Amino acid sequence: MELQTHIPLSPSENQIRYSSRIVLLGSCFSENIGKKLEYYKFQTLQNPFGILFHPLAIENLIQKALGQYEYSEGDIFQLDGRWHCFDAHSELSSGSKEVLLQRLNDALTNTAKALKEASHIMITFGTAWVYEHKERNVVVANCHKVPQKEFRKKLLSPTEIKSSLKRTIESIKNINPKAQIIFTISPVRHLRDGFVENQRSKAHLITAVHSVLSSRAQSRELAYFSSYEIMMDELRDYRFYERDMVHPNQLAIDYIWEKFMNMWISKEESVPMEKVAEIQKGLAHRPFDPESNAHQKFVKSLAQKITYIKERYPFMNFDDSNS
Repeated sequence: MELQTHIPLSPSENQIRYSSRIVLLGSCFSENIGKKLEYYKFQTLQNPFGILFHPLAIENLIQKALGQYEYSEGDIFQLDGRWHCFDAHSELSSGSKEVLLQRLNDALTNTAKALKEASHIMITFGTAWVYEHKERNVVVANCHKVPQKEFRKKLLSPTEIKSSLKRTIESIKNINPKAQIIFTISPVRHLRDGFVENQRSKAHLITAVHSVLSSRAQSRELAYFSSYEIMMDELRDYRFYERDMVHPNQLAIDYIWEKFMNMWISKEESVPMEKVAEIQKGLAHRPFDPESNAHQKFVKSLAQKITYIKERYPFMNFDDSNS
């Protein structure tokens, strides 16, 4: 008896390998996938401006990075003793304007370099709702708890989203024609906008993405991964959500990661991934008696495993893993 429907997925042609360089941009779900890739020590750059929810915010980052934009004091503002930028997430904010400007400009430099070198660029959209700052007349990436009366809320139309996607794709292809771009829609529900409003938002995003993909049907460097559809169909049960009933829980994330891995990661990398996982589990191990002979043997064996894998993949760094 079949008790579940399945989204049909086939292995992609341009799969990820350990030699790949991956850029992940977008909503918090992109970070879920990014953390998995980081765990297995793939070469990634993940959300240099922090979480970005909508297409215009991602386009803005890419345009400014590739256009060699430099942030100055006029681009930032102070609120409650901290300096913020409407283009970036609050994780970049600082009590020092100099620190914030340095973080912003370093992030642009790193983004430009990564986009030029990337083999794969994964872009995850969370919402089509945007906030436009009335005084500055710009759509922001993050409101930073500025009073809501200073913004106009707007739902991007599929046409507006499609235009933004086209500009983003062209910007990337101009500097990196062979980059594989993977679009996905975040399964995180934006219920603060409202139940119906969340569905309208996702529908606009899906419509725009597939309209772009259909118009470029012959391009193998553009693809879609069905993370939203997997969550809504294969995992259509609240037991796959966190207690907030909004975010996918770890079981759901692991399930969708397995689907992503089967589609986008080369089977040839399964053995080194298993060896990396062994090391990660070893580094996470906490002994009852650190001075025991058994633990000393364990530490020596773990060091040998790290040496073995680093000889084959010198870019891997385990110094910051579960330490």
